[in-house]
Amino acid sequence: MTGVEPAVDPRAPTTPGSSEAKAAVPNRLSPAGGEPAIDVRDLGIRYNLNLTRKTTLKGSLARVWRRDNEAPNHFWALRHVNIRLEHGESLGVIGPNGAGKSTLLLALAGILSPSEGRVLMHGRVSTLLTLGAGFEQELTGRDNIDLAAAFLGIDHRQMAALAPSIIEFADIGPFIDAPVKTYSTGMKARLGFAIATAITPDILLLDEVLGTGDQTFRARSQQRIRELTERAKAIVLVTHDLTYVTEFCNRAVLIELGTIIKEGAPAEIVQLYRERVAQRKLLAEADAHRFATPPGT
Repeated sequence: MTGVEPAVDPRAPTTPGSSEAKAAVPNRLSPAGGEPAIDVRDLGIRYNLNLTRKTTLKGSLARVWRRDNEAPNHFWALRHVNIRLEHGESLGVIGPNGAGKSTLLLALAGILSPSEGRVLMHGRVSTLLTLGAGFEQELTGRDNIDLAAAFLGIDHRQMAALAPSIIEFADIGPFIDAPVKTYSTGMKARLGFAIATAITPDILLLDEVLGTGDQTFRARSQQRIRELTERAKAIVLVTHDLTYVTEFCNRAVLIELGTIIKEGAPAEIVQLYRERVAQRKLLAEADAHRFATPPGT
């Protein structure tokens, strides 16, 4: 793609949405000398809360009586998010539940369209956002490999050549010819990961995948991720397993309430996250003690 504006520096630990967070910095070119793998600029994803409400006459009258129609009818799942990821970099995305991590991956995958800002992806994208996502439950694992090829626009002959290695990596034995609905969560994870990484994508998006399966699969998936990174592939990994972030990633971001709190070295960001979790726990305990203590005691 051409006509790319100067990228926003996502590494500065500024307050999300501040003018400093939007300052232009010189472009950092990929190892190949081209565009970055991922270029996210001032991304915002807004959900319309009206679409999730069940409308009834009784509820409508109650809202009019309480003047609830003046309440906000939308929710920003992400706001002012800036990320630039080069080929060969792996980014760990961490944060509490509801922070917007999975929403970010959905936007990177093109499943969600930005409400504001833009997302530029340069290269073939492969995603494994949820275990078993895209699998047809009534079809066999082998048939789902062919289905994935059609979905990804991969030539049938190319996928046929890749199928043996996919089946070998998944290592689910005779279940490859059984309906996916009979698979355990770990088996779905192995097959999904094998398919997602077999096509050697330029950009790989993973959501809570590496923490599943037995130790053997986890070790093999770790090695596959390392191989992809060494071949100058870009990887975005969302996980609650902080050990994976420090082991796999060379950069990390902490997201809370839909904004990036800080980006930097994985060990630094993981430590910041732990400190903020501990601080919130202490505040919650203090509030619980305050409300549990009778007045005057």
